Amino acid sequence: MEKVIFGKTGIAVSPITLGTWGIGGAGWDEYPDDVRLDTIKAAVESGINLIDTAPAYNGGKAEQYIGKALEEIGARDDVVIVTKTGNDYIDGQYVRNGKADNIFALCERSLKNLRTDRIDILLLHWPDPGVPLEETFGAMNRLKEQGIIGHIGASNLTKEQIEEAEQCTEFEVYQPQFSMLARENEETIRWAHEKGIGVMAYGSLSGGLLTGRYRTVEKYETMDNRNRFYGRFFQEPVFSRVMQLLEVMQTIADRHDAEIAEVALNWSRQKPFIDTCIVGAQKRSRVEGNLKCLNWELTEEEMGILDAAIREKIGR
Repeated sequence: MEKVIFGKTGIAVSPITLGTWGIGGAGWDEYPDDVRLDTIKAAVESGINLIDTAPAYNGGKAEQYIGKALEEIGARDDVVIVTKTGNDYIDGQYVRNGKADNIFALCERSLKNLRTDRIDILLLHWPDPGVPLEETFGAMNRLKEQGIIGHIGASNLTKEQIEEAEQCTEFEVYQPQFSMLARENEETIRWAHEKGIGVMAYGSLSGGLLTGRYRTVEKYETMDNRNRFYGRFFQEPVFSRVMQLLEVMQTIADRHDAEIAEVALNWSRQKPFIDTCIVGAQKRSRVEGNLKCLNWELTEEEMGILDAAIREKIGR
């Protein structure tokens, strides 16, 4: 798999990153442990060398699966691990805590879960409004000085917050939500990319909606992420507009003998300001299916058609 240079980190990474929120389990479909572990192994075996996770993914369960899978296939040194801090999953709720002592505690727990002595990239998951960014990033700096983490960045920060963070640390990685349905961060993404900050986009398939697997509005449990985090896409009036967009995507997919998900992934990864797309998967077949997008590219005309359809159907 051809690699890309991940901004000023200088690391060569795969254009597709394995996202493990779903593998963690909470708020997503349930699969046996062996299926979850096999999903991680499939990603590594297929050439993915960037894996994204977090303590908040079911209280560290996702990290534990990663640690176990990489140990079983002896692949720790072949993989760049991105995990996060400042956010946890406690008693079924997401809890932000950016205090220095919590940053240290979460890092220690992540190391144990991941069965490793280092974290390649550590990101602030969400800012804690009750704690100054200076304190949070100060703690992350100390971990870097100790050689425990290699690079520092954040997910879900505004441009202004990134600029504030840059006063406290060497900020190298930005992880925003970005997809055909979520373009509100595009201006900040372009700005970050121009500064040499590595950009890894999450939600590339909008909770699975851009795969074409969902064709009717369904009711999900309160904490199901198709209701909670990605709920705006899975409910009317947006849902019907997405179905219209899928028709345009299907026409293009048919031209390439491809799946709709491949169209969505290529649309994102071909944007010059995106270094790698985080794609969640919970079984081997989906990892392998998603990676088929790397076998072809959208033409300039097709990118234009999709951009126009997004503006018309989604309004962005």
